[in-house]
Amino acid sequence: APAPAPAETRLQESKSDLEALAKGLNPTIGFWDPLNVAGASGSLYGFNNEQTIAWYRQAEIKHGRVAMAGFLGYWAQSTDFISGPHNNLPYRGYEPGLTPPEQWDAIPLIGKVQII
Repeated sequence: APAPAPAETRLQESKSDLEALAKGLNPTIGFWDPLNVAGASGSLYGFNNEQTIAWYRQAEIKHGRVAMAGFLGYWAQSTDFISGPHNNLPYRGYEPGLTPPEQWDAIPLIGKVQII
C-alpha cells in the first residue's frame, strides 16, 4: 500500500502567542518588540497579523542562512587551504598574503558590480 501523504504543517502565531513563547523561553527579558513589528497588522503587503509574523520568521531564517554562508566564505579565504592565484580567469582572484578586506579592495570595480 502506498504511504499516506504527510500532513501539512501550518504555523501561524499571533502577537499574544509570541508573548507567551518569549516569557517561557526567556523569562528575564520576556517579549521585546520596540518597533511593534509583531503588532503591525496588515502593514506588510496586505497580510494579516499572523501572515506578517510568518513572513518575518521566514525572512529571518533566510537571512541567517545567508549570513552563515557569508561568514563561511570570509573564514575560508582566510585559511591556507585556499591559496594561490587563479590562472585561467581574466581576474587573478585570490592574491596571497592579503586579508579578506584587502581581498575585497583588490577586486576590480566591474567585479564588485557583478557581485552586488
